[in-house]
Amino acid sequence: MAVEEQRAGSRFSRPENRLVRRGFTDPARAVRLLEGPGLEGLADDPLLLDALGATADPDLALLGLARLLEAADETDRHTLRDTLTTSKPLRDRLLGVLGVSTALGDHLARHPHDWHALVTFELRDMHPGPEDFRRALADGVRAEGHGGALGPANALRVAYRRCLLAIAARDLTGTTDLAQTAAELADLAGATLQTALDLAAEQDPQAAAACRLAVIGMGKCGGRELNYVSDVDVVFVAEPREGVDEQEAVKAATRLAAALTRLCADTTGEGTIWPVDANLRPEGRNGPLVRTLASHLAYYQRWAKTWEFQALLKARPVAGDAELGAAYVEALAPMVWQAAARENFVADVQQMRRRVVDSIPATELDRQLKLGPGGLRDVEFSVQLLQLVHGRTDPALRSGNTLEALAALSRGGYVGRADAASLDAAYRFLRSLEHRIQLYRLRRTHLMPTADEDLRRLARSLAALINDDTRADPVAALQREWKRHAMEVRRLHEKLFYRPLLDAVAELPPGATGLSPEAARARLEALGYADPAAALRHLSALASGVSRKAAIQRTLLPVLLGWFAESADPDAGLLNFRQVSDALGRTPWYLRLLRDESAAAEQLARVLSAGRLAPDLLLRAPEAVAMLGDPQGLEPRGRAALQSEMLAAVGRAGSTHAAVAAVRSVRRRELFRTAAADVLGRLGEDPAEALDTAGEALTALNAAALGGALRACVAGWEAEHGDLPTRISVIAMGRFGGHELGYGSDADVLFVHEPLLGSLEEEAARAAQAVCHELRSQLGAPSTEPPLLVDADLRPEGRSGPLVRTLASYAAYYRRWSHVWESQALLRAEPVAGDEELGARFRQLIDPLRFPGNGVPERDLVEIRRIKARIEAERLPRGADPTTHTKIGRGGLADVEWTVQLLQLQHGHEVPALRTTRTRAALAAAVAAGLVGQEDAEVLDAAWVLASRVRAAVMLVRGRPGDSFPGEARELAGVARYLGYGSGHSGELLDDYRRVTRRARAVVDRLFYGSG
Repeated sequence: MAVEEQRAGSRFSRPENRLVRRGFTDPARAVRLLEGPGLEGLADDPLLLDALGATADPDLALLGLARLLEAADETDRHTLRDTLTTSKPLRDRLLGVLGVSTALGDHLARHPHDWHALVTFELRDMHPGPEDFRRALADGVRAEGHGGALGPANALRVAYRRCLLAIAARDLTGTTDLAQTAAELADLAGATLQTALDLAAEQDPQAAAACRLAVIGMGKCGGRELNYVSDVDVVFVAEPREGVDEQEAVKAATRLAAALTRLCADTTGEGTIWPVDANLRPEGRNGPLVRTLASHLAYYQRWAKTWEFQALLKARPVAGDAELGAAYVEALAPMVWQAAARENFVADVQQMRRRVVDSIPATELDRQLKLGPGGLRDVEFSVQLLQLVHGRTDPALRSGNTLEALAALSRGGYVGRADAASLDAAYRFLRSLEHRIQLYRLRRTHLMPTADEDLRRLARSLAALINDDTRADPVAALQREWKRHAMEVRRLHEKLFYRPLLDAVAELPPGATGLSPEAARARLEALGYADPAAALRHLSALASGVSRKAAIQRTLLPVLLGWFAESADPDAGLLNFRQVSDALGRTPWYLRLLRDESAAAEQLARVLSAGRLAPDLLLRAPEAVAMLGDPQGLEPRGRAALQSEMLAAVGRAGSTHAAVAAVRSVRRRELFRTAAADVLGRLGEDPAEALDTAGEALTALNAAALGGALRACVAGWEAEHGDLPTRISVIAMGRFGGHELGYGSDADVLFVHEPLLGSLEEEAARAAQAVCHELRSQLGAPSTEPPLLVDADLRPEGRSGPLVRTLASYAAYYRRWSHVWESQALLRAEPVAGDEELGARFRQLIDPLRFPGNGVPERDLVEIRRIKARIEAERLPRGADPTTHTKIGRGGLADVEWTVQLLQLQHGHEVPALRTTRTRAALAAAVAAGLVGQEDAEVLDAAWVLASRVRAAVMLVRGRPGDSFPGEARELAGVARYLGYGSGHSGELLDDYRRVTRRARAVVDRLFYGSG
């Protein structure tokens, strides 16, 4: 030791070295303080130095002690010095506070006599209650307020901090635990509100005589789990005294409530106690500050939202008229415990939690103890949601205190004992950490500090709660403990809600605690399952038994149930999962993939509960689940790769039917790939980008399928008749040619052929007709694979004309008989399959028709407008709403496309960029050419994108195409979810759609019809 001290002597003297070993970080200043006024003679007192070294921050504790002794009068200083050296309990309490809180040190420096409050509550078994605090506050106001130097308001604040000093001392020395400390803080808050109300009544006796006023504690104050520094949430309820008009009584009560709020929140003099927050009242800030009990009841019966009932769970009378406060809680309690039966109950609670997380600045997300993922609010929301679900039938769960409610949930079997203990420990640690952070400056904060000295002080003050040894590296030990508890909180949410559901239906090991079947059904119903009985049957089928499959399912299902419950149709998600598992459950890789790849499991859950199309495609070949486990598994494949795979499959097939079946099988798999990627948001961050990507993928897929089927049908014809005497090309039309296909789109096409040299034209025509007819028949035939309906009705003469024509026949028809609508339809013609050279020549043939050299003659312009108006008048389905029909409704797809196509017909000959089959590209080209204003183009583009996305969503959700919004509530909710709207916001989607398309229709009226 002598050698070590000699080495240290170059930096520190012997006294400084002793201080370093005791944890001081600025020993030189510590020596000066110990030799300064008030502490003279104590520098060599080992008991005092050891006590300082045991505090969270010895430097801070010594500084606070020096300031206190310097500020005290001579008599008090002598008494304090004597007590410090002879009374270990007092010494530990005082130095413990000074080593954690610079704010309470400041208070003692201003009011040095208040250290005696640490002696007042020195008995270990003494826990002051509300009446003790009321007496202490009243005595303080009486002694120093009325006629004293401080005045009543400042005297109340000084007395409040004197009580706070005593609470902190017991907390920091372990005399009270977290729950008792939080309860004492809430009792002190209630006593403060009562004292402030008494002062307000003294200042306005007329108001006090006119009304009865009760103050209802909400939030942490109501739950007796308050922080050191927090807004105190309250609700005010009043009743007139006998003979007083109700309106006058409410006005009087409002004056009292406002005065109470000012007394607590005023920042002058001794500073704020805490803000009184009445924003949880009916209508929030927009509502009256005070209401009668009848007015409160009327609001909650008619207008209150789910979160308002959740807030009322903690309501407790804390000040004012006790009888009225009790009547308020008694009257509202039945509504609170029926809140879980409300429509969208769980969705509302979950959405509220998501909004809280989303509101956290990105720079604070990883430092938030209260609001962030794995924080205190996660614990509180989980416990409250379980209380509201099961408290309807179990009064034992109806506590406003989080830890008491958690214990009751455990006793009742709603939460496993181990999980409850783990969550209890995490909550106590996080709240204790929050308390220590707030105590430092008595400021309202829930953020972990970043400075090493702050983290070191926190770690030393919480050493008893940290599993690791904090002596070597206290900061690292604190960080590890915090992260461990945060991860545990995040993990336990899914277990709290979903694990017991399996316990209710599965054969589990002895001692496992689960729900009764009745309670399980109640929880499923509250979580949004429309048919809880069916859901329980599915769970039983999946999780019962002792097989390895059932064991893995019991591990997976709690997480999956949570993901299903976040969707618009959790019942469908669970049913689809059961069906996929029934098909693949004995396949070794399937459950292993879901168990080991959490991303794959989540993606599967999202896909299975997002609608019917993707699950239907998956159920026809469940092995496609494997692509969810591949990071690149959902990336769209290009036309070349698809064409190559399909042609290879055709080459291996033994018949035309088998070859086209192979093509359709590949198409089904790729449809699932695209639909799953779309549902999961993997096609692009921007909605328009995702829409374009989906359109390109579906176009490439159908083009490849047509190419593969054409090859198969040609091979089949040649196997029977010899070489085909003609060449065939397939021309895409409509949305197919525009690369704008949706999931339910037909493949609009034209067939063109050209006889080979030396072949008879009639023979070639019969062969081409047979091949093209077979292609349509094979691709559209009933099968386990989804059909591809090939529609050739846009051909010359429509259904009355031949299915396939020669290039010369097309030329003759268009030269003599073509109508302007056919030129318009050809704007989106593009060769996609078959003979490429013939397709290119067809394109050369039609270019003069679709991009006429002199634009559109006036008579054709009138005809186009007439046709469009006739379509609007005659083709809208009976009963359809023209404001929400995506295809031919006002501002819908047809409006935008016809407007863009008219510009192409008029100006395509002079603006090369307009010669595109794509609507959005042509619109952008029109803007670049100055034909359309930027603002008008953005309005049209937004409407077209939204209408196209709605059609895609309808197909994904319903599994069949539709041009209108679904009428069934769950289907409409699914469409809204796909479009980015939260649960319960389907109405907003409809309003937004009407607004966007209404603006588009105004532009169409100007640009297309020439009005305005």
